[in-house]
Amino acid sequence: MPISATGAAGFTRLTGRRLALVLLGGTMLGGMPAPAFAQTAGEAADAAPAPVIPQAQIIRSIQITGSQRLEPTTILSYIRLRVGDEYTQAAADQALKELYATELFANASVRNEGGNVIIEVVENPVINRIILEGNRRLKNDKILPEIKLAPRQIFTRSKVRADVARIIELYKRQGRFAATVEPKMVELSQNRVDIVFEITEGPKSKVRQINIIGNEVFSDGALRGEMVTKQARLTSFLSSNTSYDPDRLAFDQQKLRQFYLTEGYADFRVVSAVAELTPDKEDFIITYVVEEGERYKFGEVLVDSQIRDFDSDALAVNLPMKADDWYDAKLVEDTVEQLTELAGSFGYAFAEVQPSFSRNKDDLTMGITFVLNEAPRVYVERVDVNGNTLTQDKVLRREFRVSEGDAFSTIGVKRTTNRIKSLGFFQENFEVEQREGSQPDRIILEANIEEQPTGEIQLSAGFSSIESFILSASIRQRNFRGRGQTVGAGINYSRFSRSFNLSFTEPYLFDRNISAGLDVYRRDFNNFGFNNNNRVSSYEQSTTGFSGRVGVPLSEFMSLVGSYTFNIDDVSLGNQFFRDINGDGIQNCDPLTAGRFLCDAIGKRTSSIVGATVAFNNLNSNFRPTRGEQVSLTAEFAGLGGDVKYARMRANASKYWNVFNGFIFSVAAEGGWIKGYGGDDVQLTDRFFLGEPQIRGFDIRGIGPRVLRQPIIDDGDGGPLVLTDRDRIQDDAIGGEAFYRGRAELEIPLGSGASELGLRPSIFMDVGAVFNVDRPDLQQSPFPGGIDIPVRDADGNALFRQSIVNTDGTTTVTTVTSPTAPDGSANTALTSNIPAFQEVFLGDSAKPRVTIGIGVNWNSPFGPFRIDFAHALSTVEGDDTKKFSFNVGTQF
Repeated sequence: MPISATGAAGFTRLTGRRLALVLLGGTMLGGMPAPAFAQTAGEAADAAPAPVIPQAQIIRSIQITGSQRLEPTTILSYIRLRVGDEYTQAAADQALKELYATELFANASVRNEGGNVIIEVVENPVINRIILEGNRRLKNDKILPEIKLAPRQIFTRSKVRADVARIIELYKRQGRFAATVEPKMVELSQNRVDIVFEITEGPKSKVRQINIIGNEVFSDGALRGEMVTKQARLTSFLSSNTSYDPDRLAFDQQKLRQFYLTEGYADFRVVSAVAELTPDKEDFIITYVVEEGERYKFGEVLVDSQIRDFDSDALAVNLPMKADDWYDAKLVEDTVEQLTELAGSFGYAFAEVQPSFSRNKDDLTMGITFVLNEAPRVYVERVDVNGNTLTQDKVLRREFRVSEGDAFSTIGVKRTTNRIKSLGFFQENFEVEQREGSQPDRIILEANIEEQPTGEIQLSAGFSSIESFILSASIRQRNFRGRGQTVGAGINYSRFSRSFNLSFTEPYLFDRNISAGLDVYRRDFNNFGFNNNNRVSSYEQSTTGFSGRVGVPLSEFMSLVGSYTFNIDDVSLGNQFFRDINGDGIQNCDPLTAGRFLCDAIGKRTSSIVGATVAFNNLNSNFRPTRGEQVSLTAEFAGLGGDVKYARMRANASKYWNVFNGFIFSVAAEGGWIKGYGGDDVQLTDRFFLGEPQIRGFDIRGIGPRVLRQPIIDDGDGGPLVLTDRDRIQDDAIGGEAFYRGRAELEIPLGSGASELGLRPSIFMDVGAVFNVDRPDLQQSPFPGGIDIPVRDADGNALFRQSIVNTDGTTTVTTVTSPTAPDGSANTALTSNIPAFQEVFLGDSAKPRVTIGIGVNWNSPFGPFRIDFAHALSTVEGDDTKKFSFNVGTQF
């Protein structure tokens, strides 16, 4: 029968091959009685009482029997009986108490045989192993370190009782108040035992209802919204805060008080908070009784500065609260923090700000005086770096914005914390710690870090109905050799796209505040369309090149980066788009089959590009920012050598806010413009393209100028029917010379359970457009019949079908280049028919395309994973929309 954590425990000896001794006695958690233990220490003495002897009998000898592991002399050391003492009943009882007090014996008796005292003991067994059964929610590694019993220890009943109580307490912490524990013992040879804890975990106790009594100003729903504990509902399956936790109950009382104090109710108090377990032990009902009190306003607000560098009146003028404003305790706390940081920024690290309150219950005002206590100006005595086993000290020390001997500055310490966190090498909750130095005006700064894995290797494979097999592999080390360097390599392969890249970045070149990097890459892209439901490539674009960059800081938050890029771009078409148009034996791009714009784009070109970027960045983290902004402006010029000449400008900005207790709101904007000069037009490979993933809700390159080649078929009545289905036309995105895009996104916090899984949902709105391109020459093939074009050989010669009648009456058909047969008859010219089609130019519009949607980031065991579902609210004819998208193995 299950027992409670506080019940008395005993063993009833059973027989059989697997002898089980079941702990009995006490009451269960629900209050059901259990049989009392039949033999306690005192009762054991009564069961074997010392015989009645004469009062003056002297102990001549003491003999120990029944001991196995313990030496008789060791057992004698536990009691006071000695040879030569008088033997009395009281002395025998005292000896029994002393033996049982050691918790080494399961049974003991004392008897006197004419002065020869015989002490018979039964030693407690030694624990062989501890076995947990039935524990699915709490694993062994969570329970075993919390209990007292362990293998090779002496078994005692008191430890069993304590361990039962501790296990039940662990389950209570998980909200499982119906959990029961039944301990059993399996006897083994050589006085050894196995201890088995049979655990019935029971359901998790939820909070069924939260009742609030006494609130008049704020509704129950508003107050429940301020609490961490939530009522169990169907919509709260991802939240772990619906389970009952006594610590959370106490925290919620503080949350209620904090809420009322921020609203001006300075006299608010929680009269009582009671949690009642329902009879089925599955749910709790929590009831709060509150007294709201009266609402206060700020009275006179003053500052009393005892530091000579600060003027009290000047500080008071800049305080955020004024007389007759509603009282707000949170505003008072923030003001204390701001004044403390202000003092710290001037070197007063240990300055204390104490608010002195003056409450007037008659006019309901709260006067406050912020006392800035006198403190010495502090200097940095030492900077310590601890915990780094791989990362070199200099990698951390160069991020410090205060050095040894400098005046202490809270701004410098905070900036140091953000810079070290932005490295991404250490724990997310890193903070630079401060402790007192060897003198009152000295302070020691400590960076106690926990290194995180910085190497990333990703292998992924997938299948797409369009791309067929998709393979991707990449490796990157963000802290190469512990020097803070980044090296990486990646390869992607599918039927219509391939890429390879190598990269290296040195953030501090020659240990100076100069960054440098180099990228080498090869990218191949096949544009495609559809012809009678068959996917065919329209053009191939390959880029091979490298890019080098060097950056220098202009200020703490601003930097200048110069770059040089050299690319070899090659745009080519399939053989089906070439023919001898002029009859001169030269294969040229055929505008009828390829399109004039593609014929103009083909060829190999080199680009030599110099660029400069001015960037401002005060984000609190470069990996997962929650606060700050980032702005950059980039100018690039192609023409320092190479075959192309253009000027390109690009600007982008983003900002993050931490709002609504964990919600992260962010906005971002980007724009670009490119223009050829020196008589050069902007080539296809240099234009801007938009679509997935820049604007969710559209396909890859799904926005902007494009040429659609639409087949024309017979409508069944002899008339033309233009096909517009995306899977039956050829769609060629040709990009634009200007673009803009924007994003607004709100990341929604989840409960601790979902957060532990790495889930971060968000809602978003994307907007953007790419536009401004010269209208291309369009081609068409008339309906009906299309256009017949001559078939030519590799040398450009027209081909003919020649039929010769043999002497036996048979006919030999051959393909020749002569229009005349040997007998003087004309050969039949071979032709190829281009079915009827029309080309249309669409999408060259600056009208914003707008999408809204929801997405989920998941830091899965297989790497980062992003799912988005978006709906386009605004489109332009020709745009290619897409509802669902996902990305695997990318940083976001």
